[in-house]
Amino acid sequence: MVSETVQSQSKNVCVIGAGPSGLVAARELRKEAHRVVVLEQNHDVGGQWLYEANVEEEEPLGRKPFLKVHSSIYESLRLTSPREIMGFSDFPFLVKKGRDMRRFPSHTELLLYLKDFCEYFALREVIRFNTRVDRVGMLDYGVCSSDLKWIVRSIDKNSEKVVEEVFDAVVVATGHYSQPRLPSIQGMDTWKRKQMHSHIYRTPEPFNNEIVVVVGNSLSGQDISIELVEVAKEVHMSSRSLNISEGLSKVICKHANFHLHPQIESLQEDGRVTFVDGSSILADSILYCTGYSYAFPFLDTKGMVVVDDDRVGPLYEHTFPPSLAPSLSFIGIPRKIIGFPFFESQAIWIAQLLSGKKVLPSWEEMMKSIKEFYHSREAAGIPKHCTHEIANFEYCDKYGDNVGFPHTEEWRKELCLSAIINADVNLETYRDLWDDHDLLQQVLQSPHFTQLGLQDSPL
Repeated sequence: MVSETVQSQSKNVCVIGAGPSGLVAARELRKEAHRVVVLEQNHDVGGQWLYEANVEEEEPLGRKPFLKVHSSIYESLRLTSPREIMGFSDFPFLVKKGRDMRRFPSHTELLLYLKDFCEYFALREVIRFNTRVDRVGMLDYGVCSSDLKWIVRSIDKNSEKVVEEVFDAVVVATGHYSQPRLPSIQGMDTWKRKQMHSHIYRTPEPFNNEIVVVVGNSLSGQDISIELVEVAKEVHMSSRSLNISEGLSKVICKHANFHLHPQIESLQEDGRVTFVDGSSILADSILYCTGYSYAFPFLDTKGMVVVDDDRVGPLYEHTFPPSLAPSLSFIGIPRKIIGFPFFESQAIWIAQLLSGKKVLPSWEEMMKSIKEFYHSREAAGIPKHCTHEIANFEYCDKYGDNVGFPHTEEWRKELCLSAIINADVNLETYRDLWDDHDLLQQVLQSPHFTQLGLQDSPL
């Protein structure tokens, strides 16, 4: 009788995406004895971290719902967080001889870490590569959420064969750094010169000797500008706020061809870019470093989950749509968090809900919680498009409490904050010069780093 009960709680689960959140979801679902299939549109694991050099086929502003290119990583990209804080709880991001041993390594090193994770937990056997999910919908719309099944239609990119399968549950782990978020600027549609979103920026060479306008001063906007200023004739950064960090200010002062402007007022057909302060320049290219939107073009929930100004909702704890959970869940939506451990705690909760070990609150309680959350954000003056920006260690700990996930270690918080502070002041050097050596030595002796017994010499 006991075995039958356990058997009834083993579900057929489809995970969409084999990036960090999809991989850890697969690992946790298997721990709970679920049968897992991961559908991945690319030829390998990594998601965003699987660098794609060829962006020729992508529409420069990425305005199509199904993008040809998933990764937005540029060639020179290095991590903005130190490697010590990046790893999953039971699989530290160790330094390996013969690889990129820097504390803030290149994107390639993080891809290799994800491949190591995949091999260590034998996840490759459940992943179907080169498979694009075309549609996910409810099998019998109208049944109670506990009996809900999902029909998933996918296309093999090589053979173009279409497959439809039924699953007990779907975990959406498709990331949120692919679909460009674009500003609305007068004249944008009729401007004749080169415009592109940083989603398809790879190297600075195509901008050689050009006058380039970079819209947005996010971390990627700053990184890309620092790279462009070496090859472009002029770089003009347009920013919502002229109240910039000390680090960016130092870089601008250092380069005679790097200029800061307020927001763009309009674009003229002859190539003129006019700013809200009345100043203008003739530009060759505009590069929009304006961030990304959430997009799930394959998902049909009959309007039960919508994306409205970058708020995916309604979602209980950024993970569960109350009307469809736990058979439909989202992993990896929150931003401004220490990602991998948080994704891991999401994955554990999803897996245990599906196996019956855990139960969600009632629909009414979940909706009440969501409404209170929205209200608190509005009261704090936080715009809707920042709904999923957490920037709060306590929230992550409280989330983990749902499944007894360990709280964020003090050292992880300290290293995270010291990197943010250092980047703010020393934008060009923070990845290679830091002052937390003593803390780092303690960290590397902590159980997190010694647990696998296979640590290489760290630094």
